[in-house]
Amino acid sequence: MCVIFFYTNSNPQPGGYRLILASNRDEFFARKTVAATEWPNADHVVGGIDLEPGREGGTWLAIGSDSASAGASGVFKVGALLNLTGEPKPRDAVGRGTIVADFVSQFDEPTNSLNFNQSLLEDCTKYSAFNFVSIEIGPRSVPAQIRLLSNVPPTLNEFEEGKCYGFGNSLPGTPFEKVRFGQQQFARIVEQHGADSAETLSAQLLQLLKNKTKFWPDAELKRRAPNWGEELSALNVHIVDRGYGSRTHSIILVDANNQMHFFEENFEPEMNPQELWNPVTVVHKHLGGKLV
Repeated sequence: MCVIFFYTNSNPQPGGYRLILASNRDEFFARKTVAATEWPNADHVVGGIDLEPGREGGTWLAIGSDSASAGASGVFKVGALLNLTGEPKPRDAVGRGTIVADFVSQFDEPTNSLNFNQSLLEDCTKYSAFNFVSIEIGPRSVPAQIRLLSNVPPTLNEFEEGKCYGFGNSLPGTPFEKVRFGQQQFARIVEQHGADSAETLSAQLLQLLKNKTKFWPDAELKRRAPNWGEELSALNVHIVDRGYGSRTHSIILVDANNQMHFFEENFEPEMNPQELWNPVTVVHKHLGGKLV
């Protein structure tokens, strides 16, 4: 179970943001991962890294920029993967984390937003059920490209920039109640704090991601997870006896000058039973390129 909320504006006013994104990753606490960092073999990408045997090198959320390559034009891409809850798993399913990794790390013609998604759509049924969110932002004169690809059933949706969106572990037409609530609150934060400092804005978004209110009953969540839907109905999930919950809070901000701020908190059960969240991981990086 995961949630993601975001807003894009390819040409914001001074003091504004080209990207405002907040996401919770829900996963089993025992799954080994690397916290958000520049990738060892691709330093133009920042994100977490999956270390699960057989799934090594994949990721659930990452941002990449072409500023490290020759002829960089300031294009950056964000990819996020969300599980589709309650769908049967195909036999010999391929690991999904490589979808995000491939999208954000490459900047040639076949991997631009449209071509990448169209190619994925043709071959998406070999994976377990997912929602793949892709965002590509380039020159100021070109609107951001926002797409969501679901593979059960295979569907590709496009969205306009300048609006606040929220997605979770159901299809976009049938969002969970916590996603409805989160999107409304996210929009309020963007409206009230969308010109504030990265520190102030990220603090507001982090507070949203830590909301433990259960939005129950929820007909769609009950249908998809009949045995433990209520336990999953909060934005911030924490199920001690299952060793499962919102183990990563991530916030990505890209300001009007292409300065990226990646804030992250990770849940580390082995650190301290009384204070289970480790210090905030902060990555600041200029995404470079000449903005037109």
